[in-house]
Amino acid sequence: MNLENILGPVSKDKFKQNANKLLNECFILKDLTDTKNCYYNILKEKELYRAYFDLLGYDIVINEEYGVIALNNIYGTGRIRLRLLDSIILLYLRIIYIEERKKLSQADHVIVYVDELYERYRSMKNDRIKKQDMRSALALLKKYHIISNLDADMGNPDTRLRIFPSVILAFDTNELNRVYEETNARLEKYINGGETNADEEDPD
Repeated sequence: MNLENILGPVSKDKFKQNANKLLNECFILKDLTDTKNCYYNILKEKELYRAYFDLLGYDIVINEEYGVIALNNIYGTGRIRLRLLDSIILLYLRIIYIEERKKLSQADHVIVYVDELYERYRSMKNDRIKKQDMRSALALLKKYHIISNLDADMGNPDTRLRIFPSVILAFDTNELNRVYEETNARLEKYINGGETNADEEDPD
């Protein structure tokens, strides 16, 4: 049976485009211009997409409350392995999103200044993140539709970030535990003088 017979009235090209977008970009968002049409198409034909990805070993996670669609590999593979710093920044963004969401109406967006990420990191580790490392971490999270930047330089403390609800789905329990354990281990080394302060913020 060919793909046209399986898809019926659904466009083969549109199906391929949306399926690849979901595989490559992690999160499909209702409120993001680049993924909005994809979101509604997958929602409309969700049983078809569900059946297709089931053959590949994926569950489709559709959260209409948050307006997010994602994939979950049932074998526990296919996940992005983040650096510890990337994971810490992602965890801060998740915490900020949960805190701010409680204060806002449903229509409001969660906006945060990059400076708050610098400050949270500094208060936890009594240490600073280099601007180039912050740029790198945030650029990665932007690629996978966790955030978008409202100002140009993501290493600048005054830059505003919009946090998307996909941040809620970005961590699983095992990953949260890993970040917690690794962060505690690093803190223990700093407290005991086992590591030197090598992350002074650069001036540019």
